[in-house]
Amino acid sequence: MRLALRSLALATVLAFGSLAMTVDAQTVAVPTYAADGTLLSVSAQAEARRAPDIATVSAGVVTQAADANGALRQNAEQMAKVVAAIRAAGVAERDVQTAGVNLNPQYRYVENQPPAITGYQASNNVNVIVRDIAKLGRILDALVANGANQINGPTFDIDQKEPVLDEARRAALEKARKRADMYAQSLGMHVRRIVSIDETGGASIPRPVPMMAMAKMARDEATPISPGENVLSVSLNVVFELGK
Repeated sequence: MRLALRSLALATVLAFGSLAMTVDAQTVAVPTYAADGTLLSVSAQAEARRAPDIATVSAGVVTQAADANGALRQNAEQMAKVVAAIRAAGVAERDVQTAGVNLNPQYRYVENQPPAITGYQASNNVNVIVRDIAKLGRILDALVANGANQINGPTFDIDQKEPVLDEARRAALEKARKRADMYAQSLGMHVRRIVSIDETGGASIPRPVPMMAMAKMARDEATPISPGENVLSVSLNVVFELGK
C-alpha cells in the first residue's frame, strides 16, 4: 500500500511538472526563423483624418449665498433649468453625466486675525455629449440663457474610431512593407514573412477648420463653432524575416 501511494505521488509530481513546463513554454514562446534568415525591424507611422461627429462640453452653475443651505438650494433650482434646457435640445439622458457638485466656504482674510467665513459657494457641473455638432452653438446659447454661468469645451471626437484606425493601420503596414522591400533589395534578398507586429498609438489630434468654413459659421446667429478635423495616428513596429 505504501509503495502504491509513493508511486501515485511521483506520478502526480511528474504530471504537474509537465503541465508547468507546457505553460512556461507557451508564455515565453519566441518566434523562430530559418538559420539562413535575417531579421529586420521596421517602424512606420500613418494617419487617418476625419471630421469629428461628436462634441463634449462641460456646463455648470455657480451660486453664492450667506449660508450653505441657501447656496446649495439656489444652485439646485438654477441647475434644474439648465438640465431641462439640455433635455429640450434633444440630448439623450445617457449623454448627460454629472461631473461634480461642490460646496465651499468663502473667507475674508485680515492680517493678524483668523480667517472669517463670509458666505458659501456652490457649483454643479455636467458633461454633455452632443451628437449633432451642427446644433452645438445653439445648445450652448440655450444653456447660458437658462442659467449656466460656467462653460468649458467643446472637445471634439470621432464616435466610431475603429474603421478610421484600420485605415491608418493598413497605411502604416504598407509603408513598413515597402521599406522592408527596399532594404531586402539593397542586400540582394527578399522578404520571406512578417515575424511580429507591435502597435502603438491611436491618439486623436484635433486640427483647425479652414478659414472659409470659419467665416461661414461666424455669420450664423448662434455661437460660432469650428469643429475642424481629427487625426488618428497609428505606429507599427514590424519585424520581417529576409532571405536569399
